[in-house]
Amino acid sequence: MQFSPCKGGDFCSQEGTHCSGCGRSHEEIAKTRDVIFAVTKFAMEMGYENVEEFTAFVGDKAARNVRKQQQMSQMGGIGIPIGK
Repeated sequence: MQFSPCKGGDFCSQEGTHCSGCGRSHEEIAKTRDVIFAVTKFAMEMGYENVEEFTAFVGDKAARNVRKQQQMSQMGGIGIPIGK
């Protein structure tokens, strides 16, 4: 599945199960907002002035962790990649 960022404005819809603008489910959008709020709240509590550096760091770390988990899930039970 590919992530599709919000297009905002008139593209967004609240009816149905998915937004007509980005195609994501309303549940996914709400959970994404929760993650963003948690990162925002933490940065505010810490008083970071360099928020761009902090959020880039968090994004990079999260991406690496996701890739590692994806790789691990493709490994066999004894550490041998499946289908290689």
